[in-house]
Amino acid sequence: MNTPIPAAQRNDLLATADAAASRFAKRVAEIEANGYLPQDIADDLAAAGLYRLLTPAEYGGHEITVELFVEIIERLAQTDASAAWCTFISCTSCVLAGYLDPSVSRQLYGKPDIKAAGVFAPRGKAIRETRDGEPGFRVSGRWFWGSATKNADVIQGGCLVLDADGKPELLPSGRPRVQSILFDRSQVAHLNNWDAFGLLGSGSGEFEVKEVFVPEAHSACLMADRPLDRPLYRFPVFGLLGIGIGAVALGVARHAMDTLIELAGDKTPQSSSKTLAMRASTQQAVARAEARWRSARAFMMDAVRSGWNEAEITGEIAVDTRRDIRLATTHAVHSAQEIVSSMYQLGGGNAIFSQSPLQRCLRDIHVIAQHFMVSDSTYELTGRLLLGLDTDVTML
Repeated sequence: MNTPIPAAQRNDLLATADAAASRFAKRVAEIEANGYLPQDIADDLAAAGLYRLLTPAEYGGHEITVELFVEIIERLAQTDASAAWCTFISCTSCVLAGYLDPSVSRQLYGKPDIKAAGVFAPRGKAIRETRDGEPGFRVSGRWFWGSATKNADVIQGGCLVLDADGKPELLPSGRPRVQSILFDRSQVAHLNNWDAFGLLGSGSGEFEVKEVFVPEAHSACLMADRPLDRPLYRFPVFGLLGIGIGAVALGVARHAMDTLIELAGDKTPQSSSKTLAMRASTQQAVARAEARWRSARAFMMDAVRSGWNEAEITGEIAVDTRRDIRLATTHAVHSAQEIVSSMYQLGGGNAIFSQSPLQRCLRDIHVIAQHFMVSDSTYELTGRLLLGLDTDVTML
């Protein structure tokens, strides 16, 4: 079974996403020039509820299906990839509310305009310490790909937990304990070093903390702690991260295709009497792109639906299904990369200028495809599982 979101709620959220996109559509150049989302745009997205799509319902979130999450992020990305990227990052960061003590989650995530962000990768070090009778961690670290953190109120960083001798604390499984630790924005310094090729408005530079104290209650171990026992929170966080990346990529590819189709009806290439749309090569390329986009999207949605069904029926998502989700999201990104490159090439001289949506799509998709969650190593990981080989599935 696949319990659907009520049609009215789904339509309202999609309309909310479309309305938000229309408000920032004329500010795409400003977003890129700024290097991160202008604060009023981030505030608008948060106030519209689009940063709370995956937040537990008891803390004011929508707690929607993952399928609808993909649709909403995809819609936003058809206008601006950076805004869509920041939205999905904030949403997946709020999933941590499903792991914390309810009183802490309500305090940190219960405000309707809360903005969260952060990095799950363990780039920090946390040493256990007690201050004023409260157990916690003394943390230092520096994280890259800090998307949306410059707008955020709550910022998380993955940390290795160390003992007094500096040795990693181990879980019962024998693996080092990695703790997702939540910082107040006042504890975080941004390094302002996001000088990238694409996703210019995502503000995905590095951030750091130095010797800050965080109560243990403001942290969770995603590998050991049990989240809320509901379908959304049975999805692995890394799986949700990959799904968000795939959704942005599909939106960018759709935008590139729509832009080329509009351009093709008006543009007459040099030394030709026919519009671009009348050329057989254009017709074939657009048809192939459409087929590739629909196929990649269908694979990803099918894997997401299967995961949701398993989460509802059995209470967990099997390794094979988690494998398919990672494979489908990576395939979606790489298919989108091929589509955008094709549309950019068809656009000819019009596509090379900074004001061209095709140029922006090309830059954005090539940065998206560089993310480690959708890199070629995913094919190695999922290929090992398909071949029945022993495989570390911790990050699956």
